Amino acid sequence: MTDLFFRSKSFLSWWLEAIDEHSLHSPFFFDLYTKQIKPRASLEQYAHIESLREKLIHDERYITVRDLGSKALKKSTRRISSIARTSLTPPRYSVLYARLAQYMGATCIVELGTSFGINTLYLAEKRDASVTTFEGAPAVADIAALTFEFASKKNIELIIGNIDKTLPAFLQRTRRVDLAFMDANHRYEPTLRYFEWLLKKVHDKSVIIIDDIHHSSEMQKAWRVIQGHRLVYGSADLFRAGILFFDPSLNKQHVILQV
Repeated sequence: MTDLFFRSKSFLSWWLEAIDEHSLHSPFFFDLYTKQIKPRASLEQYAHIESLREKLIHDERYITVRDLGSKALKKSTRRISSIARTSLTPPRYSVLYARLAQYMGATCIVELGTSFGINTLYLAEKRDASVTTFEGAPAVADIAALTFEFASKKNIELIIGNIDKTLPAFLQRTRRVDLAFMDANHRYEPTLRYFEWLLKKVHDKSVIIIDDIHHSSEMQKAWRVIQGHRLVYGSADLFRAGILFFDPSLNKQHVILQV
């Protein structure tokens, strides 16, 4: 089964099962959906970030990338514009992730897979938060570093190198993780491995967002295994991404939501 056919089949299944606020009985998920997920994104306050996205989309320079598991970077040499068009998260979802950081009161934010740093800037809009972002490809990280410099962001730490090595080292020196966004290695085993590592630092009010949960059979399998973890008490499937919650009061509630 090709990835395209798999995604089409997965989307149909998601579309048939997805619900809106009229079918949500949980006060937590009703509030989450009506106030954070359903409202259409307004990009006006993020115009400074979107202008940087536009520059990347039109940047015709080439960079050499060493692929450590990205879903889109198949060749060693690519145009920056091509990477930006295929790898950057759509604005609507970037806004959602920024909203979630605010909604959950996250002050310690971790991002696995910096890409060119657009999502990172959205997460860093929470001014009292520190954002630590991990990128395995040095050439990509160099572009992200310039993106952060242009945006004059001071609450971002960029860690470059193989996440299998850099993430454990970081977690040894951090007390907790309030929000984590996983968009690095889109394969089954690394996804589970990174989740298990992050799990050691989450608390009842933490949230973990996993990107591209239906991108491939591997990612969908990983998502379903993670959903069933004994410490995951709630989850929301938005098709593009899955959101995990760890508050025992949710009592194992898992929802598939229209977006």
